[in-house]
Amino acid sequence: MERKLKLIWDFRGPVAQKTARHHEIHLKEYIMTKHLSCKITGCKDYNEMHSTAYLVVLESEMKSVRDALKPHRGQLFEE
Repeated sequence: MERKLKLIWDFRGPVAQKTARHHEIHLKEYIMTKHLSCKITGCKDYNEMHSTAYLVVLESEMKSVRDALKPHRGQLFEE
């Protein structure tokens, strides 16, 4: 089974939560237009000034998605 990677975008400031949720909408649209294998996205709030949006991709799809969407960081996805 192929590894899954979590691509992460960080948002900071007083509108971080709202921006992360809006970014997730665009990540879902990207999944649909590019027909990606994984359909996992989400947001995480660390505090009122730091939130993230993320997209999970298969390792084989990572380079093309990374180059197109430019995430701030990535890590292995653990279910």
